[in-house]
Amino acid sequence: MQTYAKVIHVPDYPPREKHSTIFKGFDELESGEFMQIVNDHDPRPLQYQFMMERPEQFTWEYAEQGPEVWKVTIGKK
Repeated sequence: MQTYAKVIHVPDYPPREKHSTIFKGFDELESGEFMQIVNDHDPRPLQYQFMMERPEQFTWEYAEQGPEVWKVTIGKK
């Protein structure tokens, strides 16, 4: 059973705050910790942003892939 240092329910945030909130949460993780994001659509653009802004620093694993809820486990290397 995966434990998470934090869970972010993305639809709870205004659009302009979504990615910054997620990155702030990620940056607060210790190495080896995980967070989960819960979203109402596939967060693939966010994954690309992680690849650009935090290369080699994270793991990305889908726990649930729609059609109504997407859950992604993001780990800090």
